[in-house]
Amino acid sequence: MEYSILFIITLFLIGFVGSFISGMVGIGGSIIKYPMLLYIPAMLGLSTFTAHEVSGISAIQVLFATIGGVWAYRKSGYLNKTLIIYMGAAILIGSFIGGFGSQSMSEDGINLVYGILATIAAVMMFIPKKGIDDIPLDQVTFNRWIASFFAFIVGIGSGIVGAAGAFILVPIMLVILKIPTRMTIATSLAITFISSIGSTTGKLMTGQVLFVPAVIMIIASLIASPLGAKYGQKINTKILQGILAVLILGTAIKIWLDFF
Repeated sequence: MEYSILFIITLFLIGFVGSFISGMVGIGGSIIKYPMLLYIPAMLGLSTFTAHEVSGISAIQVLFATIGGVWAYRKSGYLNKTLIIYMGAAILIGSFIGGFGSQSMSEDGINLVYGILATIAAVMMFIPKKGIDDIPLDQVTFNRWIASFFAFIVGIGSGIVGAAGAFILVPIMLVILKIPTRMTIATSLAITFISSIGSTTGKLMTGQVLFVPAVIMIIASLIASPLGAKYGQKINTKILQGILAVLILGTAIKIWLDFF
């Protein structure tokens, strides 16, 4: 693979934009960076990545993007430690299984899983979420077994595509578990970090990571993700939900158009 200056700059910008939005809306950023890595270098006539390579780069990049986001939220009071423990443990197991097993899947198979996850997440984001932001943070409750079950299932699917799964975790936390928006955003970044450990390990063990592009994306992530997280704390929660809904819907449509 040829690493020209333009190619390196393109990768850095993809990582920066994706990680800024990641920190702002509480996702690992792979739902944005997956299609960007797949399509933008090809559109510019640069070296192209396969779906396996994109999922590998995404997995390791998300690990570092979420570290930056969680660090920015560490003193905010929005991190729900109980939710992180239960969903984090379940998603870690699921993401390792998915990440390790993805080596035997075809390109179309990986894209199909990604399209299904994005579609489910898009539908959930448009379900009305009335009153969740009126709940005091110290009175937030949730069903731990339901939270763990959904986290495990999301982990398997997200491990396959190299995403940490926050783009579907966020709708689940908002719609099913009824977690307030800002707590969802902060907590999902921590859960996504745990998830990315499993998927990154699986991808590394099966040789699906290109290290030079991954390092470029990591550098961009560590710069942009904390900036996005700080900016996101100042924005109205309805706007944050709207941004995430549009991103997920747009990605789902693009994946399905290309798949068929």
